[in-house]
Amino acid sequence: MGRKRLLEIGTSNGYSTIWLAWAAAQTGGRLTSIELHPGRQERADENLRRAGLRGLVDLKLGDATELVGEFSGPFDLVFFDADRLSAPAQLELLVPKLCPDVMLLADNVLSHPKEIAAYLKVLEGLDGFDCLVVPVGKGLSIAYRGPTQAWERK
Repeated sequence: MGRKRLLEIGTSNGYSTIWLAWAAAQTGGRLTSIELHPGRQERADENLRRAGLRGLVDLKLGDATELVGEFSGPFDLVFFDADRLSAPAQLELLVPKLCPDVMLLADNVLSHPKEIAAYLKVLEGLDGFDCLVVPVGKGLSIAYRGPTQAWERK
């Protein structure tokens, strides 16, 4: 879908980061990925280097909610794959930093329904987004707002 400004919240060892970086490479884009734990970020750095994708990823270490508040954006894809309890606050901070044509993804929505419920409630309240949960893996929430949808609903 031509995404160029990607944000991942929850790098872990870099598995999803590699896939997102590969996608960014196809569009001439870049990925910013946030991880709280230094050891995980180090493993992700090594894995990205082995995959030949390290140059496309800005690895950020720290609390995602604090860091998201400092970012200027705009982002056209955000992947939430970390602490599900702080995801609603992060989403609210990101809303003004999203492109009109944006995709929001969240992992583990079926495996952790109570933890992700507040995020899904905030998501459902956003104007112009079409949302669905795909029962793959542990469940993936996909929300999309196209440029026409954002314009029509204002």
